[in-house]
Amino acid sequence: MTSGEEPVLFEPCDVFLTRSRSLLGRAIRLVTRGIGESRTMVNHVGIVVEGGTVDTAIGVEALHTVKRHTLWSKYGPGSKSDIAVYHPLNLTVENKTAIIAAAEAYVGRTYGYVKIAAHLLDWILFGVYFFRRLARMDEYPICSWLVAHAFAEADKTFGVPPGKASPDDIWDFVTSNPDKYREVHPLGPLDR
Repeated sequence: MTSGEEPVLFEPCDVFLTRSRSLLGRAIRLVTRGIGESRTMVNHVGIVVEGGTVDTAIGVEALHTVKRHTLWSKYGPGSKSDIAVYHPLNLTVENKTAIIAAAEAYVGRTYGYVKIAAHLLDWILFGVYFFRRLARMDEYPICSWLVAHAFAEADKTFGVPPGKASPDDIWDFVTSNPDKYREVHPLGPLDR
């Protein structure tokens, strides 16, 4: 931020999407790309649960366990991931309360590695929604499951059933629906 600029503020229920340069991140982007679809831009997603500046906003995301932390501590200087943040434009106070409560309810739960296998199996079958439908284990979320199911609590989707959503589906939805989502931070390094 240069002198005179307003600080970037993130709000509760903002969706953050990340692109890791790791081998795992690249593999996730490969297997979440739909047939005939352009290159997948992101491989991970989370929700801002407490608004604030770049330094203070708190997010919830499914890592090895579902964690609650400042975005800065995970995606600030030295991070190997780029981050984009999108603000939903169509939420009521009640919607926001339901989404945040649902996201917070996952904190501390173990990551759903079986769901990653289900995504891979569906990808092998050209993107059918079969194995992911069977892997409904709500107590073991993955990143896109957490975000999509939290938003489903407010009757909001990302254009696909919550159990089918991938980070790429969420990216495609928020970037192609400017009437529903506004870009707050473009995909790139998180800086002040």
